[in-house]
Amino acid sequence: MVCIGIDVAKDKHDCFILSSEGQVLADVFTIPNSMEGFQLLLEKIRGCVSPQDSIKVGLEATGHYSYNLLGFLLDCGLATYVLNPLHTNLYRKSLSLRKTKTDRVDARTVAAMLLSDVGLKPYTNTVYHNEELKSLTRYRFDKVRERAKLKTSISRLVCILFPELENLVPSLHMKSVYALLEEFPGAKQIAASNLTRLKFLLADASKGHYGREVAVAIRDAARSSIGSFMPAKSLELRHTIRLIRELDAEIEDIEGSIQSLMHELNSPITTIPGLGFRMAAMILAEVGDFSRFDSPDKLLAYAGLSPSTYQSGQLNNCYAHMEKRGSRYLRYAIYNATKYVCHWDPTFAAYLARKRSEGKHYNVALSHAAKKLVRLIYAMEKSGLPYKPANAA
Repeated sequence: MVCIGIDVAKDKHDCFILSSEGQVLADVFTIPNSMEGFQLLLEKIRGCVSPQDSIKVGLEATGHYSYNLLGFLLDCGLATYVLNPLHTNLYRKSLSLRKTKTDRVDARTVAAMLLSDVGLKPYTNTVYHNEELKSLTRYRFDKVRERAKLKTSISRLVCILFPELENLVPSLHMKSVYALLEEFPGAKQIAASNLTRLKFLLADASKGHYGREVAVAIRDAARSSIGSFMPAKSLELRHTIRLIRELDAEIEDIEGSIQSLMHELNSPITTIPGLGFRMAAMILAEVGDFSRFDSPDKLLAYAGLSPSTYQSGQLNNCYAHMEKRGSRYLRYAIYNATKYVCHWDPTFAAYLARKRSEGKHYNVALSHAAKKLVRLIYAMEKSGLPYKPANAA
């Protein structure tokens, strides 16, 4: 067995080659992050191994910096392992009491981990080609979060310019309300508006849902409003609405691409009631290859949904909290998917109700349901079979 540890960086990579007997075959050397550097690494590996040797190449999960090198190693047919930085950090600290962290030390640490940890699972082509779905779901996640911040700004600005409006409509974040505020960004502007224009604007934006009565109610409220007349805030409100519309279009475009990839994957987990394609896509993207996990418990740990444990002598932690050390995107997707699954599926709804009847807080009960959902997803991905309700024949 020959183990190659690589510490990945933006412009260069530090590499270290170690034999299964602990012999240093190539001390730490640096390659540029280029095709010439990748070829140099391959030549160095070939020069250190014989035909009967098994090769294991390891590198830390460093996001986009490692992506190109990872693809090259997989194309060369080398067994490649992507290690959790938290794992390598703890392993490095266990080797010495000295507080030492350099790129050269990290390369040696990765090689030593490959040599000592037989339970590591190699990175597969399935996971590598799943990166496109992961990129899209994370990109959508960031866009949705950006839009949520802008919506908070809308609420803040309306509170200044026309606070009474919030009590006249079901939500401020509706097309009809946005159309109203974009043309009349404040109580003073609405109060001075023509009623006929106001009526047609609301009717057109709401597709006939709002008519003259709503227009009159809004204008009357505007005329007696305590809202301030602030042109600067009105300008900010107009621009914020335009940004939200742009984000809506971008998110719709991203979701179209996600849906196309999900159609190709044809995953059975989309048959679970309440599990929409967005959350299903994020779960599949973050997990990647389910064969990397020997059991659903390991998948739970990867998501950071396992309870933390602390026991020493007579001390036991009575109120264990979730570790929250895994993929935050996966944890977010599972937790939010569980809410909808518990709403739409009778089996999960009954399970959640049972946990609540045991005196558990809603979030604690939901975490139990989330674990149940993870076990179901794991079993379905392994079997490839669609969801079958518990009461189905």
